[in-house]
Amino acid sequence: MNILCIGDIVGKPGRKAVEELLAGLKKEFQIDFVIVNAENAAGGSGLTAGIAQELLNAGCDCLTLGDHVWDQKGFEDYLNKTDNVLRPANFPGGTPGKGWCVIKSAFGQDVAVINLLGRVFMRYYVECPFRALERIVQDVRQKTPIAVVDMHAEATSEKIALGHFIDGQVSVVFGTHTHIQTADERILPNGTAYITDLGMTGPYDSVIGQTKQDIIKRFLTSMPIKFQVAENDVIVHGIIVAVDDKTGRAQTITRLQRGYLAGETISKKNE
Repeated sequence: MNILCIGDIVGKPGRKAVEELLAGLKKEFQIDFVIVNAENAAGGSGLTAGIAQELLNAGCDCLTLGDHVWDQKGFEDYLNKTDNVLRPANFPGGTPGKGWCVIKSAFGQDVAVINLLGRVFMRYYVECPFRALERIVQDVRQKTPIAVVDMHAEATSEKIALGHFIDGQVSVVFGTHTHIQTADERILPNGTAYITDLGMTGPYDSVIGQTKQDIIKRFLTSMPIKFQVAENDVIVHGIIVAVDDKTGRAQTITRLQRGYLAGETISKKNE
């Protein structure tokens, strides 16, 4: 089966790109399951119930989040009601929502999705993502051999370490949060597909999705400045992973960049 993982949606430009391009991408690459990180989808910070539903209606099977999960007021109520939108699983016990789920794909196979938050350079005090994942995988493997992990983290070392730590026990580990797609996609020795960061789905003519002038002014002055989502050169970033539906082992990983207006695709395959 083919799984499409799309990097952090930023604001309305990112949402519009996914809504208008996803159906074509699914047909072009024969996609059976779609996972999207949507933690910046609402105005560049957080997610709302309405926007989450729009993305699910557009063809996303599961939405993952990260450190901006609580940025939109009242969103915790929605998290308690949905099965397809995840907050990081290593938040403390009693936190609203769920950190992992199992969803049936278009292929007819159950797919587990696990959302984690890194601890290095991040603002929340959360449980060790390694230990949390280790426990979750024990439950997941009783339900399905196919599992995908979104490691939302700042430090590349933490993401890479987690990939090697869980290699062979899940199908895919991808990183999110830094909004810059990395070129290290590969199949790890025991069969887990890995990439340090999927990249960003939003305006590329920007500083990680925000208008360049605002960010530069902040660096120059150190003064508090309200950031605004940029608008130009919108690109969908992500990966496509072919997974053996019986063993859960990744077979190929292909890095994807699709321009929203130009419709151009840049991809690289790593067998």
